[in-house]
Amino acid sequence: MSGLYYEDFVIDDVIKHEVTRTVTETDNLLVTTLTMNVQPLHLDEEFAKDSPFGKRIVNSIFTLGLVTGIPVQDTTLGTTLGNLEFRNIEFPNPVYVGDTLRVETMALDKRESKSKPDRGIVGIEHRGFNQNDDLVCVVRRTALMKRRP
Repeated sequence: MSGLYYEDFVIDDVIKHEVTRTVTETDNLLVTTLTMNVQPLHLDEEFAKDSPFGKRIVNSIFTLGLVTGIPVQDTTLGTTLGNLEFRNIEFPNPVYVGDTLRVETMALDKRESKSKPDRGIVGIEHRGFNQNDDLVCVVRRTALMKRRP
């Protein structure tokens, strides 16, 4: 597996993930309809023309999923036991269909489990940027990670 074990996370080190992803119309439409979010800012171009954005914006749940998904191969693939918390989620700039997102990850803190010696808890921050280097998403999460065997 390519994920990091608890011991591999170094506080304040930044991982710049190589995988990037261009957001498509289908991405926005599927997430919006699958989550029953009928907000016209995501679905109705005419409505969105009069919004502060001037056009439709991508559903933020998709943005959140992408910004936490891109890092998986480099950080938690096969080494996580689950997410314990998502917190401090911010969307400082909108994402539009056609934007290409990249992600950076930083370990914020970590501690060994008090009750299970085979695992540890890591605080992680993911930052998503568009092709113009505008910050579009920041999310902090807490992951339960395997320790090295």
